[in-house]
Order: sequence, then C-alpha cells, then structure tokens
Amino acid sequence: MKEFKLENEPKIETGFRTPEHYFENFSVNLLEKLPQNEPKTISLFARNKKALIAIAAVLVIALTVPVVYKYATKSKELDEATLETYLSYQSNLNQYDLIHELDTNDIKSLDQNIALGDDTLEDLLASNPNIEHLILE
Repeated sequence: MKEFKLENEPKIETGFRTPEHYFENFSVNLLEKLPQNEPKTISLFARNKKALIAIAAVLVIALTVPVVYKYATKSKELDEATLETYLSYQSNLNQYDLIHELDTNDIKSLDQNIALGDDTLEDLLASNPNIEHLILE
C-alpha cells in the first residue's frame, strides 16, 4: 500500500466563502431589511371585551343568588318544636322559672288555647297513678 500524507496532497477548497467585508456591514444591512413599522397586535381580551364582561356578570349573579336566598329565607321566629327541645335540654331551667317569666297576657292566651273538657280531665286522672303529684302542681 502506498503511504498517504495529508500535507503533500493537494487541498480541496470548499465552495463556501463569505463575501469580503460581510460582517463589518452586517448589522446595518439587517436593520435596513427589517420593516419600519411593527404590525398592530390585537389582544384577545380587547376583541371580546363585551362578551367577557357579560360572562363575568352572569357568574357573579349565579354565585350570589344561592347565598342571598339562603340568608333571606331564614326564619327569625322559632318554631314550637325547636323551642321545646331547647328548653327540655336546659338543666338549669325548671317550670317555676318559666311561670315566673310569663306576664298576664301570656297567661290569658294560654287559658284561651287550652280547652280541656271534663271527660279529658277524668281520663287523665284515672290513667295517671301519681294523682297527688298532679294535684300538688
């Protein structure tokens, strides 16, 4: 085999060459080729501004209606079952304390609401073994 040395062989030149003074004027030439005015950018929010405001308003209303409805429908007065349950579980409150707090108008309204007949009283006294306790109260 024949000995091969790179230094002795003829060199092949590449077909690519940079023009003379190319990099000296590169930035000036590039700036000249760029367009002078920049294109106008249109934001997605600016185009659909009315639609976005309408959607936000609907969401706000949809989220506040249940909250307002919940607080508006709360009853300010207590029903009888809730009051009775509350009073029955209070250990420091007895019937004498309740009677002491009633005024004359409350007593008159209670008298009108309670309509016990003689038959009802007889049945109650006959069925209850603690008649003496009921009489003393």
